[in-house]
This record gives sequence, structure tokens and C-alpha cells, in this order.
Amino acid sequence: MFVSHLLPLSIHELSHENLLSDRFESVIFSGFYPRIVEKSIPANLFYPSYIETYLERDVRSILQVSNLNLFRKFLKLSAGRIGQLVNYASLSNEVGVDLKTIKSWFSVLEKSFIVFFLQPHQRNFNKKIVKTPKLYFYDVGLAVSLLGLESESDIQNHWARGALFENLIIAELVKTRFNQGKSSNLFFWRNNTGNEVDCIIETASDTIPVEIKSSPTITNDFFKGLNYYNQLKEKQSEAYLIYGGLESYKRHKNNVISWKNSFELLTSI
Repeated sequence: MFVSHLLPLSIHELSHENLLSDRFESVIFSGFYPRIVEKSIPANLFYPSYIETYLERDVRSILQVSNLNLFRKFLKLSAGRIGQLVNYASLSNEVGVDLKTIKSWFSVLEKSFIVFFLQPHQRNFNKKIVKTPKLYFYDVGLAVSLLGLESESDIQNHWARGALFENLIIAELVKTRFNQGKSSNLFFWRNNTGNEVDCIIETASDTIPVEIKSSPTITNDFFKGLNYYNQLKEKQSEAYLIYGGLESYKRHKNNVISWKNSFELLTSI
């Protein structure tokens, strides 16, 4: 028996078919559901219908949610928390339902491959390490619609632009693993003083730090988390920065990778 998780299309697949825009905002807005690509359906028409028919009808039916407005509020607030540590209590207070209900709703969304949780990495530096997972959507276009963004230009100056870009890359790495027939080996790392690395790729012999920045222009500040993490290790490893630009190159000891080539990261280590 072989089980394969077939997620929405990936950056790699769109690139292979010459369907990938040079603007990541365009890719984020359009999302990755096959029907959008196959039929050239405008994202601002597809996603509201998807939300109404699948999330608000089918998923809500499974959960036996009687109050649609509360469930809709939960979905929108979740989209606004992409890349953040999951705070069930805060969501419970804002939505107006109990903690058990919030966890139940998330459980079904996770099993339905709507959202996933990136777990904190604790193998090496487990003292004073944050132990709460982060929230992401398997399809970033769905999150964009839930946030109420109606065009690609809305993303450019939106407060969640960086989080949406981070979701784009994390989801791409997860898709790459699944498309290889492998389970996810992705984590994040953060200590209680605020030092953080967006993604940790765990291999049999090492942990590879990856930072994610939406800016197309690189600054030295982008490497602080990578350098700090590597200094804690007995043996420093290759470090990677995936950013919003189009060029890939080496900068000092770090590898800078264009978002368009992010899938190559898991084939090069």
C-alpha cells in the first residue's frame, strides 16, 4: 500500500509548465488549485464560491456548526494568524466559543488539508524553547480570499504580505516533500528571548536553518537569525535565505535563493 497526499499545485509544477509569474504577489493571489489554472478562473470568483460550498457547507456540516457567522469569523481570524504561534485561548475569546470548540474546528480543517501546523524544533536546543506550533494554510490563495483581498495589488501594501509570502514558501516545501513520497521534515525554531528561524529542515545528520523574507532587496539584518542559530551548533551547517527576488547566489556563508527556485532547496541537501 502507498499513501500519497496530493496537495494543490506547486511552484515547481507551475514553473515546469511556464505558468509561473515573476511576481510572487500574483502567485499568492491566484493560489494553486488546479481548476483555477486549468480553466483560467479568476481567483476572486473561485475562492468565495469554494469557501461557501466547501468550507461553510461541507466542513461546517461535519462539525455540526449551527452558527455560520461564528464559523466564518473563525476562518477569517485564522487567516490573519498565518505564521504566528497558535493561541487557542485568544481565538476562543475573539470568536465567542469555548476552547474545546476551537480545537475541534482546527482538527477538522487540518484533516481536510485546509490548514497545517508547523511544529517547533526541540532536538538540539530544548532549554527555553518555544513549544507552540505555527499555523499555515495549504493554499495561500484561500487565505488571501478569507482576508478579504480582492486583487493582486491589495497584497502589495497589506499588513499580512510578509506572512502570506512565508506561507507560500513553507507550503511549497511541504508540497515538495509530499510529491517526493516523503513525510514533512520541516520545523521552526524560536527561543524565549525572540531569536527565531522561520524553517528548520531536519535530516538524519543535521538541521538546516532557512529564513524567509518577502523583500526583493537583501540586507544584512536578514541573516541575523541564521547566524545566531548556527553559532549555537557544535558544527555549523549550510544556511539558506529564500527571498522575494529573482536571483539566486551565495552571500558570505549563506545561500540566497529566489522564491521561484525554493523547491530546489529540498533536492540540494
